[in-house]
Amino acid sequence: MNQKTISPKTHAIILKMQQTEENASAIYFKIASQVKDQNKAIIEQIAKDEAQHALVWSKYTKKKLKPNRLYVFWVSLLAKLLGFTFIVKFLEKGEASGILAYQSIMDEIPEVSRIVSEETDHENKLMGMLNEERLKYVGSMVLGMNDALIELTGALAGFTFAMQNTRIVALAGLITGVSATLSMTSSSYLSSKADGDPDALKSSLYTGAMYLATVALMVFPYLIVPNSMPLVALSIMLAIVVFIIFAFNFYIAIAKDLHFKSRFLEMLILAILVTGVSFAIGTVFKSILNIDIL
Repeated sequence: MNQKTISPKTHAIILKMQQTEENASAIYFKIASQVKDQNKAIIEQIAKDEAQHALVWSKYTKKKLKPNRLYVFWVSLLAKLLGFTFIVKFLEKGEASGILAYQSIMDEIPEVSRIVSEETDHENKLMGMLNEERLKYVGSMVLGMNDALIELTGALAGFTFAMQNTRIVALAGLITGVSATLSMTSSSYLSSKADGDPDALKSSLYTGAMYLATVALMVFPYLIVPNSMPLVALSIMLAIVVFIIFAFNFYIAIAKDLHFKSRFLEMLILAILVTGVSFAIGTVFKSILNIDIL
């Protein structure tokens, strides 16, 4: 096909795809420079593939584009915090969502279908080879976070209605949370060791760390909200719970190729049910025992 005959609309679509590929290539090379194990070669190969894709599109746009440095820096920083597997798969899913744009230009550029198919198959195989250590302990992290959410959401809800004082609730929550963290960590270690897990200690530390981090986030509102506004602190805490559930399940869904919506709703509904029951228990016990904490 004569490349000069492509429409302005098609040219704009291809130009956008070219920029996306340039950015992705730079990001992957940056991530690869920070990786020391067998994943380095895989990520470098993905980076080279992206550069090749950009070269293909440049033949149509007749332009040489440069990566967006600020975007590359930001995403590379996130890769350090969230792990390279999440970032690589998140970026690739973003590219996959642009397939509709590819379909719209197939009449003008028939080879787009072949190019996209070949690139997708190759990159899926490469991404399937990624093996990041932190993802080996997803089960341990889920255990720690889920237990903290369920146990402490209920406990803080009950404390709020029974005590009606944010500082006392924070104190009770911290004592409960830290004690539960130590208990959960030691139980996880003993359980994993009994099952013959050679990484029992590391697995239990992931569980404990996630539990403690969740506790800290949930107790935080009670430390900053005035004593006389326990329901405000409770509302903020519940918002944080929803955010934690959303963020963690989104992360796992991308990194482990799992279904996000069902996992998110399941954990959210469970947290709501436990909180509701705890509200009732706190109110009933306060009334029965005739306790009023000022």
